[in-house]
Amino acid sequence: MDLKEKIRVIDGFPAEGISFKDITTLLKDADALKDCINQMAERFKDVHVDIVIGPESRGFIFATPLAYLLGTGFVPVRKPGKLPAETISYEYKLEYGTDKLEIHKDAIQPGQKVLIIDDLLATGGTMYAAAKLVEKLGGEVVGLGFLIELNDLNGREKLEGYKVESLIQY
Repeated sequence: MDLKEKIRVIDGFPAEGISFKDITTLLKDADALKDCINQMAERFKDVHVDIVIGPESRGFIFATPLAYLLGTGFVPVRKPGKLPAETISYEYKLEYGTDKLEIHKDAIQPGQKVLIIDDLLATGGTMYAAAKLVEKLGGEVVGLGFLIELNDLNGREKLEGYKVESLIQY
């Protein structure tokens, strides 16, 4: 299935000059969603994975069913103040300012093989921060997977050294 055909593109949203990739049209299509998760699993079929993590919030959509399919658990990575137990954090730069992600301190065990899944690779900042959180806990990042990659924003360059897979490229 050509998943790109299932994504609605909205020009001028949220601002003039932006071409928004709306994944809700893919998500509501049961066959497309199933194929999307299966395609992600296929990209990592030869990689040993102990746990799948996904950054808030759209990463949850893809990482959780992929974890189920791979027979692993799922760990959320969240914005500050959203996780109830003790956390570690990683602050990263945005175009104008900074942002921060957190993970439970006991979420990843040293030596665990971790697959990180998100909906979109743009500049790579969020995924880089998630990978650094895994590494701070002693985990090994075995792959980074995305539904969509925006090539013009060069996020793949920021993630050099990691196995990066995307299903759709714009």
